[in-house]
Amino acid sequence: MTWSGAPAAAKSYAIVMRDLDNANLIHWVIYDIPASTTSLPQNVDHKYQPSVPAGARQVYYRGSASLYGYQGPCSPSTVNTYEFVVHALDQASLTNLNSSSTTRTAAREIAAATIGSARITGES
Repeated sequence: MTWSGAPAAAKSYAIVMRDLDNANLIHWVIYDIPASTTSLPQNVDHKYQPSVPAGARQVYYRGSASLYGYQGPCSPSTVNTYEFVVHALDQASLTNLNSSSTTRTAAREIAAATIGSARITGES
């Protein structure tokens, strides 16, 4: 995933992935992505603090997979719409979040710090 055109005042980024057809279920949250970063590699570590991008944090997904990190689309019997939103944030670090934070708490903190965003949606 790559992005560009962020506001000049961006101090970090966060990405939130939701299943729009499943009560806006949040599948993935990564935050504290340094402002100098404009892409994520495939297979970001399934850890609270992945090695790449340095300094980033992920929220533990408490669902069918129960893991830190990206869990891709996996609708067992329906076609669902998934949304990725890259948020440009006005803070370098979301210090109110930690390894015990929920996806909903993280999404609220991210929304409160957002100064710009871009989204892409697709079906699976």
